[in-house]
Amino acid sequence: MENQRDQLEASKGYAIPFTALTSLFFMWGFITCMNDILIPHLKELFLLNYLESMLVQFCFFGAYFIGSLIYFITSYYKGDPINRIGYKNGMLLGLLVSAIGCFLFYPAAAYSTYSLFLGALFILGLGFTLLQITANPYVSLLGSSKGASSRLNLSQAFNSLGTTIAPIIGGFLIFELFSDNGVLSPDATKVPYIIFAIIFLVVGLIIYQIKLPSFKSEETEHRDLGALRFPQLKLGIFAIFVYVGAEVAIGSFMINFLGLANIMDIPEAISKNYLALYWGGAMIGRFLGSVSLHPTLSSIKKVSLMLGISVLVFLLIFSIVDLSFGQISGFIIFIVLNLLAFFIGKSAPARTLSVFALVNVILLLIAIFSSGSLAMWSLLGIGLFNSIMWSNIFTLSIVGLGRYTSQGSSLLVMAILGGALVPLIQGAIADSIGLQQSYFIPVICYCYIVFYGYFCSKIAKLKPTA
Repeated sequence: MENQRDQLEASKGYAIPFTALTSLFFMWGFITCMNDILIPHLKELFLLNYLESMLVQFCFFGAYFIGSLIYFITSYYKGDPINRIGYKNGMLLGLLVSAIGCFLFYPAAAYSTYSLFLGALFILGLGFTLLQITANPYVSLLGSSKGASSRLNLSQAFNSLGTTIAPIIGGFLIFELFSDNGVLSPDATKVPYIIFAIIFLVVGLIIYQIKLPSFKSEETEHRDLGALRFPQLKLGIFAIFVYVGAEVAIGSFMINFLGLANIMDIPEAISKNYLALYWGGAMIGRFLGSVSLHPTLSSIKKVSLMLGISVLVFLLIFSIVDLSFGQISGFIIFIVLNLLAFFIGKSAPARTLSVFALVNVILLLIAIFSSGSLAMWSLLGIGLFNSIMWSNIFTLSIVGLGRYTSQGSSLLVMAILGGALVPLIQGAIADSIGLQQSYFIPVICYCYIVFYGYFCSKIAKLKPTA
């Protein structure tokens, strides 16, 4: 009883820091999803093929790998940088670099040069790398380890709120408001990204004013790669790689997929709303995951909250997208399926991860071998089952790492390289055999995640192997 009171007091003390961090998750979700709007825009503007257009994701997510690699090498030779400067300063630096990346869209648009756009995206990605390395483990530390998956899912839910709103707002800004009377123009990106840069600076100022709890681990005198002794981390690195790769690839090609003649033949200005459903599904699933994986809620409370959240968030998405109820009613079937999958997962992070990944394999196969609305809804439904993957993989990977938590976190963020390479691979295959058939690449990715969830469910105690 006394332990429960201590946990309650700690959670109250962490409320403001947790809220501040949630705003970061929202912002980088919004900006990351803007890439899905940029891709078809730049593809038409610079007359690119699928492979060339995927350089947007290659540069953005490639920055995660480069930034994390630099961080990892620095931590190996000089000690953990975040442990020295603190999580708060790490977040502030990440916000500053992100703002610089957004400001660089102005000269890229002014000179109408694709390579400058790619350079701006790379700098933006470096800023997000710092935010990922600091914010994800920081959320895990803000409370008990048992509730880490639940907290991270809640933060990721607001990340998904950003990704849900981005296609609507971003699509309106680039395809309509700042377009030259409907004619494609590089200037369409100038004002939106200047606004984003200012928002990053404002969020940074707010974070600077807030007092955040300080977490530090014990440093060691010798150099080692101790994080790699943990099997859950080693396998988790590749799980993050394929998860991010699959999620980004599906979202990146969504607008083009819905525009295929044998699918729905929907124009960009309308398909952006369906893209919002894909990312909105992840938001629903993450809110549900924060409840389902909560360590102290009773089963009755979980069921009641999950049903209520499903209805409320669906209505929120309906209010955001410019679609009729009839046009999005098919999504309700996948929300029900998502709830059933949570119950099958039995509030166990590893088991739930495997179940969700298996459902995505099935949905992708349906999307590949069918056409029309069935193919469209199968692909859109994947967002719901992507929902808990990042949070569950991340927390399963760093459980028990102790003083190697930051090192492990940098390795996991490095694995976001999957978001750079998997879409590029799928783009090359789409150019050669067709876009619909190229979705076999994400199928392979989710098959590995099924295995990883099964592996973690079989580990009784997570310990170093050496």
